[in-house]
Amino acid sequence: MIDRQIPQERLELVWVLGYCAALLFLFRLMNLQVLGAAHYREIAERNRTQVIAQAAPRGRIFSSDEVALATSKPSFSLIYLPGQAKTNAEIERMARALARPLGVEYEDLRNRIFRAASREKPVRLAENLPQKIMLALSELKAVCPGIDIIVEARRYYPFGAYLSHLMGYIGKMDAKDWAARSRDKNYSMDSRLGKAGLEKMYEKELRGKDGGIYLEVDSRGKLNRVLESRKWVPGADIFLTINSKAQAAAEEGLQKSISGKGAVVALDPRSGAILAFASAPDYDPNMFVLSGSEKEGLPAGKILPEFNVALQGSYPPGSIFKIVTSAAILESGRVRPDETVVCPGYYDAGNRVFKCWEKRGHGPMAFTEGLARSCDVYFYVNGQRAGALNIEKYARAFRLGQASGIALPDERSGNVFGPSPRAVKKSYWFIGDTLNLAIGQGETLMTPMQAAGLIAAVANGGIFHRPYYVDRIVKSDGQLLYKGESETLSRVELKPSTWALVREGLHSVVLEGTGQAAKIAGADIYGKTGTAQNPHGKDHAWFVAYATVGDEPAKIAVAVLVEHGEHGATAAAPIAKAVIEAALSAELKESRKRSSPRPAGEAL
Repeated sequence: MIDRQIPQERLELVWVLGYCAALLFLFRLMNLQVLGAAHYREIAERNRTQVIAQAAPRGRIFSSDEVALATSKPSFSLIYLPGQAKTNAEIERMARALARPLGVEYEDLRNRIFRAASREKPVRLAENLPQKIMLALSELKAVCPGIDIIVEARRYYPFGAYLSHLMGYIGKMDAKDWAARSRDKNYSMDSRLGKAGLEKMYEKELRGKDGGIYLEVDSRGKLNRVLESRKWVPGADIFLTINSKAQAAAEEGLQKSISGKGAVVALDPRSGAILAFASAPDYDPNMFVLSGSEKEGLPAGKILPEFNVALQGSYPPGSIFKIVTSAAILESGRVRPDETVVCPGYYDAGNRVFKCWEKRGHGPMAFTEGLARSCDVYFYVNGQRAGALNIEKYARAFRLGQASGIALPDERSGNVFGPSPRAVKKSYWFIGDTLNLAIGQGETLMTPMQAAGLIAAVANGGIFHRPYYVDRIVKSDGQLLYKGESETLSRVELKPSTWALVREGLHSVVLEGTGQAAKIAGADIYGKTGTAQNPHGKDHAWFVAYATVGDEPAKIAVAVLVEHGEHGATAAAPIAKAVIEAALSAELKESRKRSSPRPAGEAL
């Protein structure tokens, strides 16, 4: 007999392996039963149930004076729950009855109902049904077993294209959206979400929690019964800084302008809050939530004008840039404000003659008159004395070439024209370049948002705030989620005498100069017109201004651009006037009441 004794070391190894296997089994069991219990319970529950989602109302969007700019209205969807209509004859009869009110082909509808019946799975037959069709379908519920109408919330913009480039729009999820949100339980493949503007920026806050009809299914996915109907939870409301009256004036002004294209941006110089934000052409965000029947009659493949002129349009600033040149001239110490330059209507630069916009000439011009009359020759001469590098320095100080920092995508930064970029490119700088720079032509580019920031900084003494448009966000239960606050980005440091002279010149622009179309009774308006040369057509029209009423600091600064408007004085200034009057209507009314003469004999 052979004695085969197993070495002790091997027995110990077997025991160790056994213990390890037991521990691994216990760990796996603990993971299934304890650590991952909720996860696996959810998977099992999901296999047992199906949900027909009912979209929750998105949070409402209000102006600063609480006018509802975006809300939700009831939307009706038609669903089919298989199990009651079982025979082919019943299904065909149902398809014929539903096809006409739904406006769909009988064959397509019948096939969809047959598929749902054979698989015993519920199906959504139509959504966003108009109320008239919904009422007709309600009458058919008695003769079409299995169909039901569910109420959902549908995004609605009461004023159509009003503020569209700031509001944005919502749309159905695409593959990219689904890849980013597939793990989020509050989204399904047919969910709608913000695609642009603040609808996109504040998607998380605006989106509510969907409700739905919960159905019990068997292991093969066939419907057993309806379990429950869960109510939705609406999203948080957003209150904007937008003044609805000022916004309406901006929209109307652009629509009635010579080209119907351009932008208006109005800011509160004290904080950076946006009071008006208009870009034309605009679009109606309701277009993105229309149902199939509602889109009938609309042009196929229509391209919506989503280009945001206020943020993405870069234009030569023309004479509104003379505000920057004025700062450079006065701060240089090389030009006295009372020194005069004689304007004969042109300036001879030696190898080229540069013209003034006033062909007859302005005659002798000191600083205030030169700015008030926007005399090109005055700025040609003194721009050279101040120096191109000095002008470029103050252009950068006034944040040209930098995005404003507003919380909206795709903002352009414009372009600073000056000797420094030329030096980087190892290119020459000529006298003609300095002359063009001094009057805002050449390669200088500015967006309407930057122009609004420029004039707001003049109004408040050089402070640049980050523009913001959300005042507060409030949950449906009243809880405050967010409060907008002013944020200072930078400050332009100028001598008090420089600020005083620039403001005096801007006041004269409106009182007796090129901006008289912006005069408002009861207010002091400080503004600057601009006409920017355009190699592709008619010149663009600019006007920037701020207003004060009495001894109060300026509460509004506005920039207006009208594409191909030709003259800032006639095309842009009246729009700015209307916006200011709308924004300050209460203050102006009180100011005019105080300044109106009292009737004879009236007691003081």
